[in-house]
Amino acid sequence: MGSFKGHALPGSFFLVAGLWWTGKYSLWYATRRNKNLGSTRLASRASQRRLEIIENSVTVFFSVVGILAEQFAAGGPRLQLYNVAEQHWAYLMNWQHATMYLFFGLAGAVSLIIHTTEAAPLALDRLMLAIAFFNEGFLFLYHLHGRAMLDVHVHQLLLFATFGEALVAFLEVFHRGNIILELLRCTLTVLQGSWFWQIGFVLYPPNGSEWDLKDHNNLMFITMCYCWHLAFSMLVVSVLYCTISCVIRSRLKRTPPMEMGLLKPRDREPESEDEIL
Repeated sequence: MGSFKGHALPGSFFLVAGLWWTGKYSLWYATRRNKNLGSTRLASRASQRRLEIIENSVTVFFSVVGILAEQFAAGGPRLQLYNVAEQHWAYLMNWQHATMYLFFGLAGAVSLIIHTTEAAPLALDRLMLAIAFFNEGFLFLYHLHGRAMLDVHVHQLLLFATFGEALVAFLEVFHRGNIILELLRCTLTVLQGSWFWQIGFVLYPPNGSEWDLKDHNNLMFITMCYCWHLAFSMLVVSVLYCTISCVIRSRLKRTPPMEMGLLKPRDREPESEDEIL
């Protein structure tokens, strides 16, 4: 990540993930709220499971891409962790970044197993996601020794989003399907993605105009800028959620329910955890 592209890559991953999750959870919540209008056919359990399989396959793929990029891109360690000749650790930053991608890949792989084989409890996917976010924050916490003031500060601000996501994902283990927790995780994921881009612009400006990393005014501005990123993330998630909810309800009002009206009350089963993927 020691370049602009190195921060833009994970930033793009998190931005796409945050927007995807927002759309997915908004759709599922809207269909659960409008069951009486026959909305279950828009997001059946089978279609939800297919989406989970596709999503986690993509997660595993990009995690592998991230690991390979850290190891074999120009200037990478190429699997070398210790320099025997000079007797010191080598390329530890690249190894830390690869470790971050590794845990997200593990979370995706475990979720794939859960949704394809039912060999593990459903809540395990949220637990693994919480561990992946915690591991990311834990690595970055000890990633800043000896750096300039502004460099340390922009990474410390990133930790608020990272550890926040870990906490929210852990709460989802016990409160699966809670739309507030889901949208909060989406917001923090979008925030993390946009902030990775901001870090790239601050530390590795593509236009060549470097920031003074020791200027306290820059530190004050970047803190305020983080608040703007948070407001932007909240706005994006809110607009996307409202748009999807309105579209679903409008579509359902124009389409008369076909199956729900045919079911007798005793045939309708209460919503279970398995229906909330």
